[in-house]
Amino acid sequence: MPFSIDVNFAYHAVMAIIAINHVTRQFGTQVVLDGASFEIETGDIVGLIGANGSGKTTLLRMLAGLDKPDTGEIIQAKGLRVGLLAQEPVIDLKRTLHDEVAVAFEAILALEQQLHAISDDMSNDPDEARMAALMKSYDKVHHKFIASGGETFEAKLHEILGGLGFCLAEYNRPMGEFSGGQRCRAALARLLLTDSSFLLLDEPTNHLDIDAVRWLENYLGKHPGGAIVVSHDRYLLDRVCTRIVEIDRGKANSYTGNYSTYASTKELRLLTQARQFEKDKKFIEKEQAFINKHLSGQRTKEAQGRRTRLNRRLGGGEFVTEKDKSNRTARIAFRNSSTHDDGVVLRCDDLAFAYDKAETLFSGITFQLYGSERLGITGANGCGKTTLLRILTSQLTPTEGSMSFEQRVSIGYFSQESFHLDPDKCMLDEIRGVKPGLGEEAARSYMGQFLFTGEDVFKPMGLLSGGEQSRVRLASLILEQPDLLILDEPTNHLDIASREALEQTLQDFPGTIIVVSHDRYFLDQIASRMLIFRVDGYENLVGNYSDCVAQIDAKKAKIAAQAKAASSGKGKASSKKDRKSTAKPVPEVRLSAQYDHLSVEQLEKMVMEKEVAIAQLNERFGDAEVHKNPDLLAEIQEELAALEAELTVIDQAWQERADS
Repeated sequence: MPFSIDVNFAYHAVMAIIAINHVTRQFGTQVVLDGASFEIETGDIVGLIGANGSGKTTLLRMLAGLDKPDTGEIIQAKGLRVGLLAQEPVIDLKRTLHDEVAVAFEAILALEQQLHAISDDMSNDPDEARMAALMKSYDKVHHKFIASGGETFEAKLHEILGGLGFCLAEYNRPMGEFSGGQRCRAALARLLLTDSSFLLLDEPTNHLDIDAVRWLENYLGKHPGGAIVVSHDRYLLDRVCTRIVEIDRGKANSYTGNYSTYASTKELRLLTQARQFEKDKKFIEKEQAFINKHLSGQRTKEAQGRRTRLNRRLGGGEFVTEKDKSNRTARIAFRNSSTHDDGVVLRCDDLAFAYDKAETLFSGITFQLYGSERLGITGANGCGKTTLLRILTSQLTPTEGSMSFEQRVSIGYFSQESFHLDPDKCMLDEIRGVKPGLGEEAARSYMGQFLFTGEDVFKPMGLLSGGEQSRVRLASLILEQPDLLILDEPTNHLDIASREALEQTLQDFPGTIIVVSHDRYFLDQIASRMLIFRVDGYENLVGNYSDCVAQIDAKKAKIAAQAKAASSGKGKASSKKDRKSTAKPVPEVRLSAQYDHLSVEQLEKMVMEKEVAIAQLNERFGDAEVHKNPDLLAEIQEELAALEAELTVIDQAWQERADS
């Protein structure tokens, strides 16, 4: 269908930068998009959601100009620069990390090469007339180089790579040496450094740890041009999105607000729709009964009239004739857990682990877990979360410390590693094999909790996608109902609907749960306490993820305020002392001596204060406004260097006092 601009659209087009109008896309016999329509305004951060295979990636490819709709049109504002991050980006494996990411500055690098070439000509050509022309050319190219950001692009590159978790030592490594996840992060860095005014991000957080995701949230929140983000990370969709567009059965349903607003709005809509379905069903049945009764009797004309009106209304779509299948409420009754709510199930004392007793992965891990508690574990990649789970499941022995189960418990373990499922066995047989006494109807009802319905349950395991196989594994494990579930990244490969189905099932599960996850929204729904791994240790706090982040932020703010007050008092004392001092030269002393009057506790607070300030400055490197202001960038870098120098001296003073 051609896209026509009428008076109403012309009014909206003043603000709309992208218009998707009645877009249809079909692959073979499968219709992926069927008349999808919505608009995007300047500055919108749109969360694009929907089941796996619903057409989200297809839509991004069309917006990026890599594919075309079969019917309908996509209109973009003139001059809009669109950049795409694909799930499997193209990477030159022979380039170094630095050079691959620096491709974003191709135009600037070309100007830099021109400057080098002109400089070489100037040094090799002594002719005065020729020299004057070369100098004029050099000035012209140099001016263009500066105007294009030639003096700041390296600083921007360092900030983006640092924010996404890369260190300087990795800059000169060939891309072929990096993992698939690291290559995706490099591609994201390259995209963020381009001059794209509108970003298309297809699962950008798949290979990011929580620190990198928080950095990306900060960056997107201040990106002025807008973006479409395809993501299963509902926490990110909550923090950055101004609009949610759901692709459902080929249609695009647009909701103003973030993910939580969308979820509550949709729940109300589904409830209203369900009520209307029941009301319309009764009306249609009543009308049909009247028509059938009187079509051949004395009231034939009235019956024919009613039939005509009913058919017309049915054809016009006035009635809700189908119940929404996404509202699944089937539940399986779990037996009560054998662990006691008030008893300790697991005790860990000073756990430490080091590979070859050389590189310590973590140390000092101490906590107790009570029956029916739900412990969420999160932290940066590589900090030892999976290793801890392998210790708890007796696959590894800790280097130091001890771990013991205080009660006899059965353990169910879901790992990230490869697994084997019989490819010829159908899903229903797999599930009933776990619990032989389970009838077919009960098994099918249970699998409905994991979004398998109808003929899905008869699919051979070998035909299932990775996400579907993960759901079957989780369903099998939970159905066994161990006393303790240990889950390592259970939401990987699951779309949002599948994650919400898993959350509902785990909320019904009566036993104890330990779960490692980067999915903050999932942790908010499941966890009752958190073990948060940090570079300098760990936090063991009561509450879900958001509760614990609030506690940590409050603690940092309190320490910062106390340190500021202590620093202010020290300044006043120093001023008084200075007024009484003589003009005698002061002998050179060690730098840390200025903190000798402080206690170990005060020094520790000052160390934490400086660490907080440094972390806050590092976060500012993700601000779009900083990128555009070289003076502000230099100011932040100078302040950061000063803080790091102070931290070094204070840390030295703390070590001296702690060792004395």
